[in-house]
Amino acid sequence: MRNRGKQSGDDTCFAAKWHPVLKEAVNDYCYLLTREYAENSALQVVGNRYRLNQRQRSAIRRIGSGEETIKRRQHSHCSPASVKDSVVEVDGFNMLILLENALSGAFIFKARDGTYRDISSVHGSYKRVTKTEDAIILIGKALEELHVKSVKWYLDQPVSNSGRLKTRMMEIARQHQFNWEVELLMNPDKKLAQSECVVISSDGWILDRVNRWFNLGAYVIEKQIKEANVMVV
Repeated sequence: MRNRGKQSGDDTCFAAKWHPVLKEAVNDYCYLLTREYAENSALQVVGNRYRLNQRQRSAIRRIGSGEETIKRRQHSHCSPASVKDSVVEVDGFNMLILLENALSGAFIFKARDGTYRDISSVHGSYKRVTKTEDAIILIGKALEELHVKSVKWYLDQPVSNSGRLKTRMMEIARQHQFNWEVELLMNPDKKLAQSECVVISSDGWILDRVNRWFNLGAYVIEKQIKEANVMVV
């Protein structure tokens, strides 16, 4: 079973010598977003100015947000204490891949809105990696620690192997007495955006639309994955 891990070249393009450049790039990107530039236009301007490669541009996109966006997300964010006895709904692949990456030593980026994000994606196909089950169990134990009432995971049905992942997640739930359900949906993002429950995700599109959300990625990484390769710019 393979590792999620870094891509070749990541150690070079996210090396310490790049940190001041990337910090300036993020500052400029946030400035443009605050002034209502479109994301793609702002990223192109910043990426060209600082001569960033595609991986660096992906990181900038995930780190940066406009001022009003950050304020809005902070306003709808729930504290750990406030999720007690709540029904929570989890953006499955979003959280799982983030923690797989964090456990595998891949670069994780702390965004300006307080979330942690990775720069990988499933591209329509998901394969379990060496840290998949560790990530699932970490999430389950964190939700137990938070004393949530119940948990519903949503996985993208069109993504290959989502059915197998659901089966394994339910097996793990039985083994560890985790109180959760797992549902396959054609469009989980839309379902989560309309949810009346506490939503767990770091997806910006979802966070801009939910009533309440909890930053579980930060909660787990900061408390349980001390070895995570976190980059803050």
